[in-house]
Amino acid sequence: MDREPVRLARRLAAPGAGWTAEADAVVVGSGIAGLTAALRLRTRVPKVLLVTKGALASGSTVWAQGGIAAALDPADSPAAHLTDTLTAGAEVCDPAAVEVLVTEGPARVRELVALGADFDTGADGALSLTREGGHGADRIAHAGGDATGAEISRALVAQLDAVREDPGIEVIEHALVLDLLTAAPGPDGEPGPVCGVTLHVIGEGTRDGVGAVLGKAVVLATGGIGQVYPSSTNPAQATGDGLAAALRAGAEVGDVEFVQFHPTVLWLGAGVKGQLALISEAVRGEGAMLLDTEGVRFMPEVHPLAELAPRDVVAHAIVRRMAATGSDHVYLDARHLGVEFLRRRFPTIGERLLAESIDLTTDLVPVAPAQHYHSGGVVTDLLGRSSVEGLYAVGEVACTGVHGANRLASNSLLEGLVFARRAADDVAARVADGGLVQHEPVERAGEPALVAATARTRLQRLAQRGPGVIRSAEGLASAATALARIPVRAHEQPGVVAAPQTAEWETTNLHQVTTLLTAAAAERTESRGGHFREDHPVRDPAWRERLLARLDADGRLTTRRVPVG
Repeated sequence: MDREPVRLARRLAAPGAGWTAEADAVVVGSGIAGLTAALRLRTRVPKVLLVTKGALASGSTVWAQGGIAAALDPADSPAAHLTDTLTAGAEVCDPAAVEVLVTEGPARVRELVALGADFDTGADGALSLTREGGHGADRIAHAGGDATGAEISRALVAQLDAVREDPGIEVIEHALVLDLLTAAPGPDGEPGPVCGVTLHVIGEGTRDGVGAVLGKAVVLATGGIGQVYPSSTNPAQATGDGLAAALRAGAEVGDVEFVQFHPTVLWLGAGVKGQLALISEAVRGEGAMLLDTEGVRFMPEVHPLAELAPRDVVAHAIVRRMAATGSDHVYLDARHLGVEFLRRRFPTIGERLLAESIDLTTDLVPVAPAQHYHSGGVVTDLLGRSSVEGLYAVGEVACTGVHGANRLASNSLLEGLVFARRAADDVAARVADGGLVQHEPVERAGEPALVAATARTRLQRLAQRGPGVIRSAEGLASAATALARIPVRAHEQPGVVAAPQTAEWETTNLHQVTTLLTAAAAERTESRGGHFREDHPVRDPAWRERLLARLDADGRLTTRRVPVG
C-alpha cells in the first residue's frame, strides 16, 4: 500500500525580527566544528558572527570521552584508517570523503596540539595512543584519560576568548537559531540562496528576543538529534535545530536513518530520562568485558573482535541478549584491569559512577544501548557545501558520507576538525572573489508550524517505538500515523497552551526530525549499520545506496536513491 506523502512546514511560527545584524559569514554552533570554522574565518573574512545555543563550551564536544582518531603512529597509516572506516560504515561510506578525513586528519590533530590542546603523552613525550572498537591499530589520542572533548573545547574556547575584542568577530551566546533566511525562489518555486538566519536570544546582552543576522554564507555546526529519543548521551541542546532548519530551507539531507546507539550507556532504571552517562568505548578498548545478567560473557561468539566489534554489532548483540535473559541491561566488567590503572585512565567516568554509588574498580557496571550519534544530516560535498547556495554544514549536523551506516569510534571529532577547516577556507575564498554575495531575504511561502512543548514526551516515545534500536514496518507505520496527528499549528488551536517560544520551537524541530527519520527508516527495507529492521534483518546488496531526502516547493518530503560515492 502506498503511504500518504509526508508534508512539513517550511518555516517556524515566530515574531518578526526586532533587530538586524550583518556579517560575511555566520557560524551556528560552538563544538569542535563551529569553533574551528569561526577561528579559521576570523582572519580570512572581514566579519564572522558565531551563534551558540548555550555558553561557548556547552556543545556535545565537551562530552566526548574516548578521543580523536588519526594515524599518528609511524606503524599506522591513513590507508589502514581508511579501511577500518569503510568497514564500520557497512559499504555506504563515500570513499572520497573518507580519504580526505584520514589523509588530512593527522595534520589537523597536530595543529590542535600547537593551539594548546594538552593530549596525554608517554614517558618519551610522544602522544599516548589507544584502541577502540572497529580500529585495527592504536590510533586514538586522548586527554585527561577520558576527558578529550573537554580539553579540545577548552583549548579552542581559549583561542576565541583571546580575540573577543577583535572587531572582525562577534559571539552571540544563549541564542536559538530559528530559521535560515532564503532569497526569492526561482521559477520552480524552490527557495533561493541562504542569506542569513533568524534567531532568538535569551539572557543578558545588548540583543534579546528575535532578530535577524544577514550573511553571505551560513555554516551550520549545530550537532545532533539526541533529544529525539527519551534517553541519549547528547546534551539537552541537541534538539535537531540545524537539521530541521536546513530541511525547511530546501537543503537535501541524507543517511538520516542511520542512528548510532552507543552500546554501553549507564543504566539507572527504566524511568530515567534526559542525558545519560556514557561509559566510553575506550574502557572496552583497554580490556573490559560485557557480561549478561547471568554472568556469561557473550561477545566472543558474536564477532571476532568481541567487545571491540563495531558499535552497531555490539548494541544489537546486547539487545538480543537482554531479550534472551529477560533483562533490561547487561554488565560491563572492568574489575580485572586494576584499581590504579582504572583511576588513572578513567578518572571522569570513575567519578560519575561513584556519584551513583558504583565503583568501576570493584563493581559490575549496569549498561544498555542509548542514542549517541547521528551519522546522517545535511548532505555536503568535500568542501562543506550543501545543495543550497550559501549554506554549509560541518560536524554531526552534516552528512559528508564519512560515516556511512555506522560511525567508527572517535572519527567524529576528527570529521568536525577536518571539514570545518575545509568549509571555512572555501567560504573565505568565495567571499574574496565575489562568488558569495549578500542576497535579500524573503519570507517562504506556506503556513508556519508550531508544536506544543507538551508533545515532547510523546514524540520521544514514538521515536523509541518506531525508528529506535530495532525497527519494523509495523512500528514505523504506527509512529508515522501518530506523528501526522500531532497538531503543528498549536498556537492557533483552541484550548492548547502554546506560544512561539524556545520550548515550542525545539519541540517543532523534534517533530520534523522524527517525522523525517521515521520516513527514511520505513523506506530502507534492509538492515545495515545503525539501521536494523527485524522484518528485514539482513543486508541487501540492492540497498548499497544512499537515501537522500528534501522538501519540495509544497513542503512534501521527497526521496531519491543515489550510488555510493
